[in-house]
Amino acid sequence: MPNLADIASLLHIPAPAGAEKITITGLATLEEATPTELSLVGSEAFLKALQNTNAAAVIVNRKVRLPQGVRPATLIVDDADLAMSQVLSMYAPPIQRPPVGIDPTARIAPGAQIGPDAAIGPYVVIGERTKIGAGSMIHPGVIIGSDVIIGEKCELFPNVVLRERITLGNRVIIHAGSVIGSDGFGYRWDGRQHAKIPQIGTVIIEDDVEIGSCVCVDRAKFSATRIGAGSKIDNLVQVAHNVTMGRHCILVGQAGLAGSVHLGNGVVLGGQCAVRDHITLADGAMIGACSGVAEDVEPKQVVSGLPALPHRQTLREQAALRRLPDLVTQVRKLQEEVQALKAKS
Repeated sequence: MPNLADIASLLHIPAPAGAEKITITGLATLEEATPTELSLVGSEAFLKALQNTNAAAVIVNRKVRLPQGVRPATLIVDDADLAMSQVLSMYAPPIQRPPVGIDPTARIAPGAQIGPDAAIGPYVVIGERTKIGAGSMIHPGVIIGSDVIIGEKCELFPNVVLRERITLGNRVIIHAGSVIGSDGFGYRWDGRQHAKIPQIGTVIIEDDVEIGSCVCVDRAKFSATRIGAGSKIDNLVQVAHNVTMGRHCILVGQAGLAGSVHLGNGVVLGGQCAVRDHITLADGAMIGACSGVAEDVEPKQVVSGLPALPHRQTLREQAALRRLPDLVTQVRKLQEEVQALKAKS
């Protein structure tokens, strides 16, 4: 079991006095930590809980002003959340993964190619001419269509579906239940019915992308729906046909991108955002939670609201709206005074 000195060494910071004698058995919140656990102080909002914690030690952001006489040992770092993520890796239980090789229950087309050290779990289906890169792990129940290319060291969790002609880069992670390459939602009214528009494009997911559970990424009408390298997509996100995302974007749960949306590099979408079709969100744009974006967003601009406006403007409008009941009352009183004056005259 690591001690506090081991953790300080991992974080490349000086160890407090006696750290080698403090065994750390796990991590917990300030309120729940036991005398052998490590906790976190990310901001001064946690100082009240720090006074009553039983934690053996705490990781503290350098910018936090600690009160005098803090009892737990402290590890002072520039980014407490990042440091905690590094420490969590020391205590994370192993993920159950299929062993290297091909499970006898898997159905693999004769023309498929499986790279060395790949792991193909039970009841996996792999189509013709599909290529699985070296060291990739395919968990039970995954369905992979024909002409799919999966790079090296990818991991597909149970019941992921990759439709035909999809390309994954290296080190892509897709969590359980996600579907990549369904038909884009394309129809045209022909006078009698909604006629389906064939979706003949593909999906390209670049290196180091991680996709959460129950995410849908639709194939393009033509060309490609593209997820840029290093991007991270939360659970229950919809990415429609012909969307293109730059590198290192973040999409939080239940966000939805309509067709042909373009995201630059480093774009962040809060939870339950909706972006209408053919909109461009430029590099570094940030969209507040529950926003509806109907116009292009400039580089590094922060917008929020429905419809989405510059964030400060949205805050001013919300503040004004909260004052509306009082304003209505004042207007009524003024109307009564004006009517009274008219009656006198």
